Amino acid sequence: MSGEQEGIRYRRAQSVTRAEEIQAVKQKVRKSQPDKPIHKPRDSLLSWNSGFENFTGFVNWAFLLLSIGGLRLLLENFIKYGIRVDPVQWFYILTGQDEQGTEHPSIVLILYSVVPIIFCLLTEKALAVEIISRRMGMMMHVVNLLVLIFLPMVVIHYKDGFSLVGASTVTTLYSVLFLKLWSYVQVNLWCRNARQSSNNKSLRRQSLSYNNLPKDEDSNKNHKDSKDDLSNTERLLVQYPDNLNLRDLFYFLCAPTLCYELNFPRTERIRKRFLLKRIFEVLAGIQLILCIFQQYMIPSVKNSLIPFSNMDVALASERLLKLAIPNHLAWLCMFYILFNSWLNLLGEILHFADRNFYGDWWNANNIDTFWRTWNLPVHRWALRHLYFPLVELGYGKQVAGITVFFISAFFHEYMVSVPLKTYKIWAFMGMMGQIPLSNISKFMERSYGARMGNIVVWASLIIGQPLCIMMYYHDYVITHYGQSLLEDYGHV
Repeated sequence: MSGEQEGIRYRRAQSVTRAEEIQAVKQKVRKSQPDKPIHKPRDSLLSWNSGFENFTGFVNWAFLLLSIGGLRLLLENFIKYGIRVDPVQWFYILTGQDEQGTEHPSIVLILYSVVPIIFCLLTEKALAVEIISRRMGMMMHVVNLLVLIFLPMVVIHYKDGFSLVGASTVTTLYSVLFLKLWSYVQVNLWCRNARQSSNNKSLRRQSLSYNNLPKDEDSNKNHKDSKDDLSNTERLLVQYPDNLNLRDLFYFLCAPTLCYELNFPRTERIRKRFLLKRIFEVLAGIQLILCIFQQYMIPSVKNSLIPFSNMDVALASERLLKLAIPNHLAWLCMFYILFNSWLNLLGEILHFADRNFYGDWWNANNIDTFWRTWNLPVHRWALRHLYFPLVELGYGKQVAGITVFFISAFFHEYMVSVPLKTYKIWAFMGMMGQIPLSNISKFMERSYGARMGNIVVWASLIIGQPLCIMMYYHDYVITHYGQSLLEDYGHV
């Protein structure tokens, strides 16, 4: 049977070759005819089978058309609202002076953040010298981390005098501290387990008889040399528990990473020109974002209140699309300032050598790829301290992945609802909604190609964020100002 199959394949190959020869002869005969033929089998350039890939002109056309549309929106905004950019107003907002309060509870909470840091270090020192049991130490760490994350929620809710910017700063700082201290505790736990395992092995080695040791003099010498090289290398690295000091802990807390290590890769010097460029980008970028907020986003958000409250789908959709463009530009600027400018600035000052803070998320063909590449510090933390430990404990990969999204959704909601004192679940549901959206994007990628999957990713970013902003603004106004403000807006 195999011989017959090979014969059939051979005859098919011969038939294909014969057809190509006949076609070539036919083309040659046609060219020799006196009617001077100019036609041959060809596809249109815009057909999928043409193989044509140079669309540079269309890219230039799209960029020019987008620029013209943006210029029109710019002129419309200036004509309708005038110049709204006011640095003095931003100063009052950022410093909390617009609240007209004499207290500054945000500063108090920021200073208090040193307390859980010191408590965590003292607990680790006690565990290292075995003053307290492992179970007691873990309970102390759990209580410390829970107090750390829930204290701002309680204080901001019941204490007056918090500005929106101040409360947002507090929740962001405490969220980052929570993730970093989690990593610090877990890594030191790994080091203690490794030390205990090493001590057990050394005790077993001492019980070996002298006859089991190597007797060859050359092998003894080579073994001793390699052991000396290894010990010399280890002396240059920080070993547990020598890392348990304030200098090491505060370096990690300031470093542009969420994952703790005893020995971070370090650079030899600070590049002054590189540092000055990053400082300029941070300062200029922040001003640009503030201008976009004042000039474009704030008027669009306020104008969306009545249509969104009245469930006027057509008008609310128009407001949503109008808000989408400035919001997306502000988000792109914030991404560049945070992940490329600010984290590189910190890394350069602290001689931190690992500057891989993001991947090419803009080419992501599905939602999973986007979340794995756009924020690598958080992604690495989630894999190292949540996903892989859950898998090692016997949980399935799907359960571990859903847990990662659940924790991420909690912190997204935490950093939005707590400063606004508007406890809704829109940000939480938006993050958990990434799971079915991921399946949709993968289906589009499989069925219609990688380009369509990438379009789904971009569409979710452009439309999802302004929709969330409109929902929270509406709920914020209802919660803090009541229905009367909606009526006032409706009469304007």
